[in-house]
Amino acid sequence: MANIKSQKKRNRQNEKRRVVNVAVRSELKTRTKSARRAIAEVSENMGVTVVAAQKRIDKASAKGTIHKNQAARRTSRLMKAANKAAS
Repeated sequence: MANIKSQKKRNRQNEKRRVVNVAVRSELKTRTKSARRAIAEVSENMGVTVVAAQKRIDKASAKGTIHKNQAARRTSRLMKAANKAAS
């Protein structure tokens, strides 16, 4: 445990950020999984779920939760699968 006051504060801030980031990543995985499931089944709401997943990926990238290149890669793979299923 830290003895310095500023380090104690930094630890509290880091813990808050960690909890938020875990929640964001978890939602990201859930949205991606539901989009992949909709793509595999070629359901009528495929477009909606893919757009929702893409939006969450972009938002996580903008906030810095995931790296921008990782977001681009995930979006690209998701759209590639959606386009393949649509055709």
